[in-house]
Amino acid sequence: MVRWFPLSVLRLSLLVLSLGVFLPSAQAASASTKPAAKPKASAKATSNKATASRQVRPVKVSRSTVVRAAPARPSLGQLYGLHATDDPLDLKSSVALVIDQDTQQVLFSKNPQAVLPIASITKLMTALVVTEAGLPLDETLTISQDDVDTEKGSRSRLTVGTQLTRGEMLLLALMSSENRAAHALGRHYPGGMEAFVGAMNAKAQLLGMTGTRYVEPTGLSSQNRSSANDLARLVDAAYGHPIIRELSTSREAQVDVGNRQLQFRSTNGLVRNPEWDIGLQKTGYISEAGRCLVMQAQLAGRKLILVLLDSAGKYSRIGDAERIRKWLDQAVPSASTQAAAGRL
Repeated sequence: MVRWFPLSVLRLSLLVLSLGVFLPSAQAASASTKPAAKPKASAKATSNKATASRQVRPVKVSRSTVVRAAPARPSLGQLYGLHATDDPLDLKSSVALVIDQDTQQVLFSKNPQAVLPIASITKLMTALVVTEAGLPLDETLTISQDDVDTEKGSRSRLTVGTQLTRGEMLLLALMSSENRAAHALGRHYPGGMEAFVGAMNAKAQLLGMTGTRYVEPTGLSSQNRSSANDLARLVDAAYGHPIIRELSTSREAQVDVGNRQLQFRSTNGLVRNPEWDIGLQKTGYISEAGRCLVMQAQLAGRKLILVLLDSAGKYSRIGDAERIRKWLDQAVPSASTQAAAGRL
C-alpha cells in the first residue's frame, strides 16, 4: 500500500497537471470558436439584408410598371361610347368615312356626323387659309415666344428666334405637323391671330362645314372640333391646291436653321408605301381626339377621300387605312368596272 499511495498521488498529480494543461487549451479552443460563430451570424445577417433587398426591388419595379401601364386619358369618342359601334371591318377608329371624290358616293361610314376634337387635322384648314390668302411664300417669318405651346407643353426643334420662309413653315406644318410653324403662320396673317382664326371659321362655313369650329391653328386645343362629313369637304377643297398636295405628301425635307440643317419626316408612313397613291394627307393626335388621319388617295381605280377619327392605339389608324384599302380592292368595283356595267 505504501508503494501504491505515492504512485497514486503521483498519478493524481500528473492527472491534475494534465488537466491544467488541457483545460486552458480547451477554453482557448472554445473562445476561438466564438468569433468564428460571428461570421456565421454576419453572413446570415448579410443574407437577410440581401433577401430584404431582393424583396424591395420587385416592389419598385412593380410600381414603375404600374405607372407605365396606367391607361391614357380617354378620348371624347370613348367617353361618348362611340367605340361600341360595330362595323364590318372591325376598325379601331370610332369614326370613319370613305367617299368617292368624283361622285360623292359614300362607300363606308361609321358615326360620320359625330363632332369630335380633330387635333392636327386642323393644320389642313390652316394651310388652306394661308394659301388662299395669296401671302408670299418666300417671306421670312420668325418663331417667337408666342408660338411656344402652353396648351399641351409639346416640344419643337424650332427654337425661339428661328427664321424660315412662309413656304418652309407651311411644309413643316403639313408634312411633320410642326406646331410652332403652324402657329407662326396664323400669327403672321394680316390682322394677327384673331383675324386668322376668324378666317378659318369663315372658310369652314363657306364649305358647308356646319359642325366645325376652330379656336387656334395648330390643333393642340381640344376645342377645335369637326365631323367626318365636314372633314371630307375640307379634304376636297384643299386637294384643289397643288401646293397643299405637294407639301402634305412630301416624305422628308432638310431645312436650314441658322448654321445647321434639321431633318424632318412625314408623320404618315403610308406616303412611303408603294402600295398607296396618296394625293393629300394629314395626321393628328391629342389624347382628347385619339389618333386621326385624313387622306385623298387613288384606290381600286377611284379617287377617294378617307377620314379616320378617334383611333385607339399608336398605329391603329394606319392599320384601319390598310383594312379599308384591302376591303376596297376586294369588295368595291372600280370606276371603270362600273362604267362598263352601265354600258351593258
